[in-house]
Amino acid sequence: MVAQRPGSAPALKKVLERFYRQYDFKERLLHDPIEFPHRYKKKSDQEMAAFIASCLAYGKVGLFKAVLEEIFSKMGSSPHDFILGADLRKQKKLLSGIKYRFNENEDILCLLFILKKVLQEHGSLGNLFRKGYHDGDLDIGPALASFMEAMLSVDTAPIYGRDLHPAGLLQFFSSPANGSACKRAVLFLRWMIRDRDIDLGIWQGIPKNRLVIPLDTHIAKISRCLGLSSRKSQDWKMAVEITEALKKFDPEDPLKYDFALCHHGISGLCKGEKRSETCRECVFNL
Repeated sequence: MVAQRPGSAPALKKVLERFYRQYDFKERLLHDPIEFPHRYKKKSDQEMAAFIASCLAYGKVGLFKAVLEEIFSKMGSSPHDFILGADLRKQKKLLSGIKYRFNENEDILCLLFILKKVLQEHGSLGNLFRKGYHDGDLDIGPALASFMEAMLSVDTAPIYGRDLHPAGLLQFFSSPANGSACKRAVLFLRWMIRDRDIDLGIWQGIPKNRLVIPLDTHIAKISRCLGLSSRKSQDWKMAVEITEALKKFDPEDPLKYDFALCHHGISGLCKGEKRSETCRECVFNL
């Protein structure tokens, strides 16, 4: 853990708590992919919409939201029923031409195909995730790795002609086993497990403090600036280190500070380029 100068931790907690209290969650909902699962009332639809939305939530917001709007418009009133009940040939025709950056049309079709197989075998994504989760795990890393491995075990031949895992498909199923920070995957898990603010909390029985922060370049820079991590690599270990540091401020719900860190960086108070006393003073003097 990064050493902090005397008195810095209480000061930082005070600032982060204030940012958390002042955070405009209604505004966040308008510009965050979580808006898509919030459109549905049934938990089964929220779960499906959340996973699909998180898979494509990269790049410019306006671009991926346009693709998600098109996908969900094709699915009608129930993403769950569309995935579970639709004929593959009809889906191919209905979703023809939809692609996004690294994800070709076949990759998106295969994502839905894998989700269908999971629903048929396990009933829900939550049921599959719990099969790999153990109360003794320090975080959701092992369960996430098991979850992704299980989904990638589905035979993709009906989509690609043979059992393939092209890069555009693998991007949907990042795993801590490969060292990845898994930002979009842990974002999905935050939506499912955390039951406060705009998060949905539809998976019961998994403590919020097992979650790991969704790590991107912005959060990485801010965290190094504030002394929450000393790591240079933006990977799973860094995400865990930041989360463990935040647990000192709130042991039960450390990810609530995800919002505060976003606020802090966007406000321009800290550029997050390197850890220095000058950089830290921008927080402690607030």
